[in-house]
Amino acid sequence: MISKDILKKIQQVEIHTRRLVNEAFVGEYHSVFKGRGMEFEEVREYQPGDEIRTIDWNVTARMGRPFIKRYVEERELTVMLLVDVSASGNFGSIKQLKNEVAIEICSLLAFSAIKNNDKVGLIMFTDKIEKFIPPKKGPKHVLRVIRELLCAEPTGKGTNISVALEYLNKISSRRTISFVVSDFIANDYAHALRIANKRHDMIAITMVDPREQELPNVGFVELRDAESGEISLIDTANAQVRREFSVVNLRQVHERSKLFRSMGVDEIIINTGKHYIEPIVRFFRVREKRY
Repeated sequence: MISKDILKKIQQVEIHTRRLVNEAFVGEYHSVFKGRGMEFEEVREYQPGDEIRTIDWNVTARMGRPFIKRYVEERELTVMLLVDVSASGNFGSIKQLKNEVAIEICSLLAFSAIKNNDKVGLIMFTDKIEKFIPPKKGPKHVLRVIRELLCAEPTGKGTNISVALEYLNKISSRRTISFVVSDFIANDYAHALRIANKRHDMIAITMVDPREQELPNVGFVELRDAESGEISLIDTANAQVRREFSVVNLRQVHERSKLFRSMGVDEIIINTGKHYIEPIVRFFRVREKRY
């Protein structure tokens, strides 16, 4: 039985993301993620304004008046959401936790997909596969995806992105558009990502929080690693400590982005301190120009 609070949260996420799909994403998703090609739909009589190159000369000769062939885009795309539900997602220093923002983004992508009659599937992972929902179409299916994300009670705490990528390859024989939604606080996933990217259109959505990039000057603080439980005492009043913290994190950001670029994997960086619409729309527009 789903609690009233969860039902209310599902409704809030649905209303909010549906509005964003209709207001900010009209045409963006469809123009970026093309179908596999064009398929024949019908032959109909020529109308003023039709492209002359589409005239079916055999039918035209037989009927004594011009007819054209109509083609439609063969879509039938499958969108897979690979969502990191490890303990490090339960962090946020502004308004929302990383995993809360991640759920809204997944909802946005899922509703955009079904609006274009595409399938949506879900893989939730930590250091193991927590849940798999096979790809399907329709609003009810998207609501189930949102519900599973909101109700997630992962048994693992760590992060193993390779496990999710290998599982994707195992369950998907056809090419998919796959979004990996994670803070990418993990190691040794490069090989698995390279293999997955050869079979699928892989897109990384990296969740970051301002406090993971820069420490405020608030004196001594205890920092606890959500996944390992390790606790560190840090003097944030020390300018050198704050500087080293920023340098280390900035280096990790650059190294990760460099890795993605080397593989041809697009990355969308989502900062929980800012609204996520702008970087996602920017990604769509840049990608549309490229293709």
